[in-house]
Amino acid sequence: MRIITYKEQAYACSSGESVLECLERQGIMVPSSCRTGVCQSCMMRATQGVAPPKSQNGLKSTLRAQNYFLACVCQPEEDLVVTLAGEEALQHTSATLILREKLNKDIFRLSLTCRTPFEYHAGQFVHLYRPDGLMRSYSIANVPEADGVIELHVRRLPGGAMTGWLHDALKIGESLDIAGPFGNCFYTPGNPEQGLLLIGTGSGLAPLWGIANDALQQGHIGPIRLYHGSWNPHGLYLVDELSALSARHDQVHYGPCVDSEALTQHSAGRADHIAFSDLKNLKGWRVFLCGHPELVQSAKKRAFLAGASMRDIYADPFVLTGTGPVVTS
Repeated sequence: MRIITYKEQAYACSSGESVLECLERQGIMVPSSCRTGVCQSCMMRATQGVAPPKSQNGLKSTLRAQNYFLACVCQPEEDLVVTLAGEEALQHTSATLILREKLNKDIFRLSLTCRTPFEYHAGQFVHLYRPDGLMRSYSIANVPEADGVIELHVRRLPGGAMTGWLHDALKIGESLDIAGPFGNCFYTPGNPEQGLLLIGTGSGLAPLWGIANDALQQGHIGPIRLYHGSWNPHGLYLVDELSALSARHDQVHYGPCVDSEALTQHSAGRADHIAFSDLKNLKGWRVFLCGHPELVQSAKKRAFLAGASMRDIYADPFVLTGTGPVVTS
């Protein structure tokens, strides 16, 4: 018999009983449909304890890494503390601005140091809160380090309420509240020879930069091909850093792409078009897509048609509101 704790209440789970059956027996309604581990509507997360691997079959590697599982097929092998997907307790902390620098005409880097430890994966995103409650979301561009610094790449929008405040009003040494992390667009180890395709536009480079560095730090030896697109050459950034990364690692290919017909030494055309022209067979590859929603949606379809499994396609479209950018996953 195992103990399942849900919303601070403990329930005995009998031998051969699933987590779903245990909770339903107590009158707790958990979303479910197929009850065979296919539809994934009963997905939960173990915040303490480890769900058995067979209860994670069919989930993306990033969900497995965060200990999500399917309640209908989970017969626990140890005591678990569980939540429904979406009910997880998020980390909230105060973060202090320690660096702000321009990366190109429109995009600037923010470096924040957290007052309390903040766990995340490079490529996830966080909510930032202005003192009046205004909130926007930004992707994390760096691998977690011992100094606790979080790096964000923010595109300043004309009239953007949050981006204008972050660029002009928030001073070095001042603090703001953050919450998170969110999103499943990050690297997980376990298949070091797998090809990684990363495509992004604008500040969508932020999570891809973090993912590529994270993969290399974790010993990834398969090909890593990163394509970053912009309408004109001035929209590209970290060109020298990415070129240097490619020079240091034989398996890394960096492809800067420019949509317009302006004379440039970079590839001419959309980043996704150039990427899929270079890589026509993506069977067995892992694909990360970040940036403009139309590009992300189109590239997701093309990656699948080129042979990538939907389970291996990770997407973060960057949706703009009237007053600032919001990252959705």
